[in-house]
Amino acid sequence: MQPTAYPWDLDELRQLWQTFVHTRHLPPAAQARLDPAVWRSWQRCVPRLDPYRTPRVQPLAESAFQVVRLRNTSLLAVARPVIEDLHQFMEGSYCAVVLTDGAGCILDVVGDPEMLPMLQARGWQRGVYWNEGRWGTNAVALALHEAMPVQVVGPEHYLAMLHDLAVAAAPIHDVGGRILGVLSILTRLPNAHPHTLAAVMAAARAITNQIQTDHYLQEANTRYSELHSVFETISEGVLAWNEAGVLTHINARAGAILGISPTGVLGRPLHAVLRFAPAVQRAIEGHTPLEDLTTTITVQDRAVPCVISLRPMREGVRLRGGFIMTLRPLGQVRALVHRLVGAQAMITLDTALVGQTPAIRRLRQQARRVAQGWAPVLIRGEDGVGKNPLARAIHNAGPRGGGPFIAVNCQTIPHELMPAEFLGYAPGAYQGLPPDGRPSKFELADGGTLFLDRVEALSLEVQAALLEVLEVGHVLRLGGSRPIPVDVRVIASTSADLEQRVAEGSFRADLYRRFRVFTLWVPPLRERPQDIPLLAQRVLDRLERQLGRALHLRPAVVEVLQRYPWPGNLRELEHVLERAALFAEDGAIGLEHLPASIRQARRWVVQQGDVKPVLTLAEAEREAILRAAQACQGRVKCMAETLGISRTTLWRRLKALGVDVQAYRRSRRDSVSS
Repeated sequence: MQPTAYPWDLDELRQLWQTFVHTRHLPPAAQARLDPAVWRSWQRCVPRLDPYRTPRVQPLAESAFQVVRLRNTSLLAVARPVIEDLHQFMEGSYCAVVLTDGAGCILDVVGDPEMLPMLQARGWQRGVYWNEGRWGTNAVALALHEAMPVQVVGPEHYLAMLHDLAVAAAPIHDVGGRILGVLSILTRLPNAHPHTLAAVMAAARAITNQIQTDHYLQEANTRYSELHSVFETISEGVLAWNEAGVLTHINARAGAILGISPTGVLGRPLHAVLRFAPAVQRAIEGHTPLEDLTTTITVQDRAVPCVISLRPMREGVRLRGGFIMTLRPLGQVRALVHRLVGAQAMITLDTALVGQTPAIRRLRQQARRVAQGWAPVLIRGEDGVGKNPLARAIHNAGPRGGGPFIAVNCQTIPHELMPAEFLGYAPGAYQGLPPDGRPSKFELADGGTLFLDRVEALSLEVQAALLEVLEVGHVLRLGGSRPIPVDVRVIASTSADLEQRVAEGSFRADLYRRFRVFTLWVPPLRERPQDIPLLAQRVLDRLERQLGRALHLRPAVVEVLQRYPWPGNLRELEHVLERAALFAEDGAIGLEHLPASIRQARRWVVQQGDVKPVLTLAEAEREAILRAAQACQGRVKCMAETLGISRTTLWRRLKALGVDVQAYRRSRRDSVSS
């Protein structure tokens, strides 16, 4: 019955029903007096149902019914209190409240004692499916079919056995709009009231709202659990506080970094637990985000260095006043950086010191022992002998191998910039410099190794600072007031005569004594020609991977390489083989691929670490004449006197050697005119 049809005319409804069941037809005017949903249902029922026949009640077996109830546990849990409240308000009015699932199976029936026996006899009992195909036009079936609240009164039921009932039903929906069930109110026809439909609609809406609320609450709890799990599993510490400055979240990682108990500080004011540096405090007060800022957080008078990021929380476009902060230990960040950029992390002592000569075997043995110590190490040797790879290998072989390895070429840093480069500076210490400050090289190498290449180039000020760090174990940034503890092993290398530098006063004697405890001498390549084939093959293996083709040395090349004194040591050998590999298109490196200076069978002499070839008489004569021409600016008389020969002999030698003295005279005129 449509709400607009109240008050209903039962006699007219009964007449319409009788006309239809006997003629199976109603004129248009009569159809208009019926609820359209009821009229459509009558048309569906007439071909298959006898309106005067009473269907046999066939409830589900108990086991099957329990499965249905289990499938609708959530619906029953939410609907039961509403059903009881609804019946309590209607108790004594000969009514019953019925709940079905989305297929029309009755799940629960609550009603007046006078109504229940009669309803059970009519099929209104648990486990019975109230569908249109079996029970004809009824409110439950219509609510499911039309997906809207309906009320079926007396003769509107297709089966005559239901004409003494009035039933109002409303569907219950889930979040997605799917019908979960139907709530119905049954009364005897004389007790029917037009407000029954409104009551059942309100009750069904209450159940729907509660189901949707439970769904959203469960989803929110799930998202919260997921978010909590993320916070607890990420490697970063996470802090959150609201606009009142009260800590609302701190994960276990943040507690470990700061040395506090997360459960013990939640709900407390932030300022009562942590104190931030002025730059961070200004960002909080100004709601300014920060990204990867190196700072110090004070926890109970204990300074914790870390890297933080700060994000103001927003609600739409409005700032809420709260913040989320992520923090990582400073050492962890530096270790990660060094793992990512550590290009030579795989270098070992066997790969850094290739060879089988007694000197190299002895050096490998010494380096393995030195790697296990903690005192400074000094690596000495000519340029190009491989001091840098040896320093990296010592670091990798020692207990600090997992820590950072910071390499600094001291010769490339101007003296006036050395203090700031090595010691860093405190945040805000100097105008015109980044306000976040700069960590010292010792802080960057904390827990690892600081390698000082060409250590003789250090200024005396930095030498004094280095000595202090070695002795006291902390560094003080420029413009700072707080000593920063560091745990660093220092490895230095040099090709200079440090003893002479100490005598000249350009290198501190006390620092030299600290380095002298562990000194490693790397022999030049000319003193171990037997190792050249191994070294050359190691270089060729690397070039094969880079060029993507096989390479090998012809036998004559090996002999020439062993005879050459290699003044540039390993670095020169690598460059020569790289050049030869590029020119050897078939991969076979021959003598024609080597530079002429290496192919020539020369003798060499070493003078104070400088390797010079032994000249032939013709070369020596030409060199002497050229030097005399340069010294005398092309004047033949002066040249003859300098060389101790006659001018005739000099002219003859100039012609034979193709030397033009006029060029030296032009150089003289140019220099005079300028």
